[in-house]
Amino acid sequence: MQFTHRLARFEDLAHIVAIYNSTVASRQVTADTEPVSVESRHAWFAEHTPEKRPLWVCEQNGKIIGWLSFSNFYGRPAYSGTAELSIYLHEDARGQGLGKYFLSQAIAFAPNIQVHTLLGFIFGHNTPSLKLFAGFGFDTWANMPRVATLDGIERDLIILGKRVA
Repeated sequence: MQFTHRLARFEDLAHIVAIYNSTVASRQVTADTEPVSVESRHAWFAEHTPEKRPLWVCEQNGKIIGWLSFSNFYGRPAYSGTAELSIYLHEDARGQGLGKYFLSQAIAFAPNIQVHTLLGFIFGHNTPSLKLFAGFGFDTWANMPRVATLDGIERDLIILGKRVA
């Protein structure tokens, strides 16, 4: 399947949030335990500037089917060359290669925004995402056992990293 992406626009935010919220109940992708509101994501959206921390969407037949964001790591100037990647896919787009497309594009694009290191923060029980990142050469840089509690179950957080420049 062929994919293309573009920079997200503010009018895409409701679709971005809907895709994000569709993952909350699975307890596999996000540490949020309740859906978030579009309004609560306004500041987050504003932080994603094209020249430093872009937010991309992929459309198919006029419908947003997934998004990828580059986010700041730790928020201190010395870490400006490191970015956390987040990938969220509409349930109908999962397993179609969109995650691979987004990750390959992010790796290739990172040096254009002065990013030399990419990180993925992934729950230890999220096997599909761990396999996706590992398939692109990301290594386990940290294993944080039982740092999240979801529905009374303690979950590990795995931090995967890759130098790209």
